[in-house]
Amino acid sequence: MKCRVIQRVLRNTERLSYENSADRCKTITNNDLDLSPLSALGELELHELVPQEELAAVIAASHCDAVLCNKSRIGAAEMDASPNLKYIGVFATGYNNIDVAAAAERGICVSNAGTYSSDAVCQTVFSYILAYYSRIAEQNAFVQAGGWKNSPTFSAFVCPTHELAEKTIGIVGYGSIGKTVARVAHAFGMQVLVTTRTPREDASVSFLPLDRLLASADIVTVHCPLTPESAGMFDYAAFCAMKRDALFINTSRGGTVVEADLRRALEEEKIGAAAVDVLCTEPMSADCPLFGAKNLTITPHSAWAPIETRRRLLAIVTDCLRSFLEGAPKNKVN
Repeated sequence: MKCRVIQRVLRNTERLSYENSADRCKTITNNDLDLSPLSALGELELHELVPQEELAAVIAASHCDAVLCNKSRIGAAEMDASPNLKYIGVFATGYNNIDVAAAAERGICVSNAGTYSSDAVCQTVFSYILAYYSRIAEQNAFVQAGGWKNSPTFSAFVCPTHELAEKTIGIVGYGSIGKTVARVAHAFGMQVLVTTRTPREDASVSFLPLDRLLASADIVTVHCPLTPESAGMFDYAAFCAMKRDALFINTSRGGTVVEADLRRALEEEKIGAAAVDVLCTEPMSADCPLFGAKNLTITPHSAWAPIETRRRLLAIVTDCLRSFLEGAPKNKVN
């Protein structure tokens, strides 16, 4: 580990282990967040770099009462490593990396961060959409290469562009992020279709089964949690059911997509393009099927990462831990 910071605070003697990374990749802060609100709640250990295979030993050595983590996988073995463990706080909305059933069996409270990233993720979704339909990057490249200087007309038609108005967006999953995407889509004059496992009341959108949504949408954007039911739901058959010029977007969890099938669909032009912020293995593995695929934009799981979003996230996680210590847990998922 490259950094361990322990701060002792007199007002609370409970011990916290803050695991700030997994798989050798920093998360939460790039030295741009003030973590002192956490240290005010107890004795804080900050572990910036913890390989997964060492996590149980790190937790055991800390004898901690609470573990705060992001993508680290915490199962029964990691929980049993510290008999004092009473609380696991997740720096994320999704908590599929925590064995919540094992935590419940051991009387360990698990809390997630709720809806901290809705605006940020929505912003990334529409960045993908605007990039696909407005083609700003290609037009700028044309100008920078001198193309406009040599254009015979005042307006150079570099590549096809399209309006968003009257396009149909299909949203898979209708939690906070899905609803935020729908609100912005309406502002662009788009038609909004939704598939969700939980019945909703919302007259502004049309609820459809997944197969009908796939067949009707110009854009399909995924905002559902990773569950046994959603794992691999976007396979080759799903992509073949979409429009040939459809844009597929995934900012939820990489496991909802069969990556080899997405590459095949792109190579065979079953869909127009795709943009993903998440992969099945993160950081990207050396043999990732999506690396180098045509008509694919990949961002490094950064949709949630604006500084304002991470400040909000830290505040929520701190508040959840404080509430737990006061006997009134918030955002409990188990």
